Amino acid sequence: MPEPYFKSDGVELYLGDCREVLPALGVKADLVLADPPYEETSLKWDRWPDGWLEVAASVSKSLWCFGSIRMFLEHHGEFDAACWRLAQDIVWEKHNGSGFQTDRFKRVHEHALHWYRGEWRDQHLDVPRIASADPSDLRTRKPRVSNAPHMGAITSTEHTRRDGTRLMRSVIQVKSMKGKALHPTEKPLGILEPLLRYSCPLGGLVVDPFAGSASTLVAARLSGRRAIGVEGWEPYAEKAALRLSQAPLDLFSEVSDA
Repeated sequence: MPEPYFKSDGVELYLGDCREVLPALGVKADLVLADPPYEETSLKWDRWPDGWLEVAASVSKSLWCFGSIRMFLEHHGEFDAACWRLAQDIVWEKHNGSGFQTDRFKRVHEHALHWYRGEWRDQHLDVPRIASADPSDLRTRKPRVSNAPHMGAITSTEHTRRDGTRLMRSVIQVKSMKGKALHPTEKPLGILEPLLRYSCPLGGLVVDPFAGSASTLVAARLSGRRAIGVEGWEPYAEKAALRLSQAPLDLFSEVSDA
């Protein structure tokens, strides 16, 4: 069995290749939350790890995966081969751009796609709700039917409820980690926490095959989940272990709905 690089408070970090570590652990999780290498930069570690989607499929029936449209198009056959079915997507809108081209729209967003295996009814689904300034969200709406028949009839009254909240939207504004990141592609806690809440129950287990600076593990610990992370590069694993050993700060206040 692999030895943890770090272990404390329901969080474990392993150094190695996720394609070797996770099968050796034999772990079963509620969710895999992954930000794999897209193979779109000159960084030495930025190489697509063939076979990781099959490993993820052996770990969980639910997967949130960050990536570019190019990445998903190039590897869609691998998602199909591992029996991952696309459920939905969210857009992370950042306060600054990540692209430097001057011959196209300035890129200020990233995608995260939700994939699942098996039956949708067997998934853990807890859609985050946020405070609403709309007075109509203080009262329950009457039953309604769809005015777009091609989309199917809408009969539920649960779209809003009498508590002044509404469903979080699929475009989420969170500041990037520019100037504060421990890893070149580090994700802020504010974009990870809603995905964890949606797909992993309290006390449940989330696995991050590409742990980087351990943002997923920190978010899991702060939100009452357990977590296992695997990082292939020791300099980042070192930084991640140091971060996990320190008292985490609650940065979820960064989340705001677009």
